[in-house]
Amino acid sequence: MHSAFPRKVVAATLIGAALCAPAALHPAIAEVAGVTARQHAERRTFTDSEILDGFFKIAFGAEYHLAGRVDRIRKYAGPVRVIADGVNRADRKAQLAKVVADIARRVRHLDIAMADSAAAAANVTVRLVRDRDLHRTIAAFYGAKRAREIRRSLDPQCLSGFRKNEKYEIQHSDVVLTVDNGNFIFLDCAYEELLQSLGPINDTDSVPWTMFNDGVQMGFFDIYDQYILNILYDPRIKAGMTVQETKAVLPQVMIDVRAWVAKVNDLPLE
Repeated sequence: MHSAFPRKVVAATLIGAALCAPAALHPAIAEVAGVTARQHAERRTFTDSEILDGFFKIAFGAEYHLAGRVDRIRKYAGPVRVIADGVNRADRKAQLAKVVADIARRVRHLDIAMADSAAAAANVTVRLVRDRDLHRTIAAFYGAKRAREIRRSLDPQCLSGFRKNEKYEIQHSDVVLTVDNGNFIFLDCAYEELLQSLGPINDTDSVPWTMFNDGVQMGFFDIYDQYILNILYDPRIKAGMTVQETKAVLPQVMIDVRAWVAKVNDLPLE
């Protein structure tokens, strides 16, 4: 079973104001034009209702799915190891490694890191391509017909997808990133596509605080989406769960997730 989810590049939408000092980014990310300003402008406090509304919209369903049901929790059940191939750009590979490390630091129960060496050890493959080769690469992954459908309906700047088993456990993810559209676009795509390849695959325009919204560009791992990923990767949230099964365990999960997100971002614990 395979799901695919592209990223459109559109104008950024910034909601709210900074309520406290933002958590530090790695210097190589923070110095990218546009990232620091967006981080200072992001909204940083949310009600349980706002968080859970986004979680159910993003963790269930799919913006563009190719096969299988989309009404269950999908996630990795074990360690996630990432490898980059394609265009040999040391700078982009270094940025990707910092993105992966940032995700690992902010999602408590997710074991994610760059693979040590061999592709055989990786279950996330990031293909670095030139912009002119993007659609050819999508066709290689999904076939010419589906590639045309994706291009016609979504005109993506980058893309990711995964295969899952009958238990809705993700087995392997593929991410396609362009290397020649500037640092901000690369980081924006890298964060969204890597995070979506971990399970929260549905883009929605009804949640204005998430990067999983085609009208929002971040370039960093924002507070709201840290809530979404920490809920998803809490051990009590299992691959294959329905909406009702998920709701049954959420009260205690939310308490623990709030405490963790507050700790890692130096937020006041509400």
